[in-house]
Amino acid sequence: MKGEGQQWMSKALHSTSVKRMEGGQGHDSEPFYMHAKHMYNLDRMKHQKLKMTLGVWTCFTIGATVPIFVVIFQQKKTASA
Repeated sequence: MKGEGQQWMSKALHSTSVKRMEGGQGHDSEPFYMHAKHMYNLDRMKHQKLKMTLGVWTCFTIGATVPIFVVIFQQKKTASA
């Protein structure tokens, strides 16, 4: 009986271990992703001021206009019912 319990326990521990996925974007594919180390160096970005300004204004515009259109849509939908 003691042997069966130990065998069950080793299978239980083995089945709950973390399995490493092969072929993902891990360190094995590093030669193909060497640019990723320097991808977010914002101080080296060309036309940084223009791109950051456009990005901030785009996010602000989307964040301000989407709720307005949602409220207008809901009010029209409620009025027609």
